[in-house]
Amino acid sequence: MPSTPDLTVLYPDVAACGSLAAALRAAAAGRLRDVPVTSPASAPLLHATVASTLAHREPLRISARRYERRWSVDGTEPIQRLSLIDGTTDDLAEVARAARAWHDGAALDDIRRAAPFVHLTGRFEVPDHDPARLTESEWQGLRREASELEYAWQGTYQALIEAAHAEPALRALYPFTSHWALRFSTTTRPQLTVVGPCLTAGSDGMYGVGMGFITPDLGLFATAQEAVAMAVRHLPPDLGPTAVGG
Repeated sequence: MPSTPDLTVLYPDVAACGSLAAALRAAAAGRLRDVPVTSPASAPLLHATVASTLAHREPLRISARRYERRWSVDGTEPIQRLSLIDGTTDDLAEVARAARAWHDGAALDDIRRAAPFVHLTGRFEVPDHDPARLTESEWQGLRREASELEYAWQGTYQALIEAAHAEPALRALYPFTSHWALRFSTTTRPQLTVVGPCLTAGSDGMYGVGMGFITPDLGLFATAQEAVAMAVRHLPPDLGPTAVGG
């Protein structure tokens, strides 16, 4: 197992500034002069946060990698704590541009334009926490994630997500995944209320449906559409609108 590198060697400029927050300000060339940027006392060279002027955004988290000179960003919303943007780069000035845009409340697409390393997760902001819009946002995030996977069975998994989204009864439910199994809830995060079957996409091209977790007791199917149809038949009747969990 490789030994932990000396951070003062990997990040001499950050060490010279005393913290990632101070180094970020220096790299920003004045762009972050009036922006709250802090680093924790426990790991000042590795982490920093940049506050936002928007109440529906958590502070942008910036982290340095320990084994290579790169920084990652993660911007989340406060209710579900799910990522709206992420990304990695070896250019601290580019991180500063993303941080400034996040702080100022720039639209997510505009943050991406200001700092092209930023990756949009597909989720969108829902300032009023409307559960129907949160559900729509999570579906969009799952569809983006499925389209970007690089696993051998990416096409099978993406077909499952798209088939489930195309079914109105499932699209109205809040989707979530665990171990790449697609499940559904009548409430949004942070407190899920699991309902209906669990859907899986196998590396063999088959689709499983079961009432247990990754247990295809309701059958294996050759197409995603057949699996989705079986799942719909086993939904409880009279499901109401999705509510905010917790």
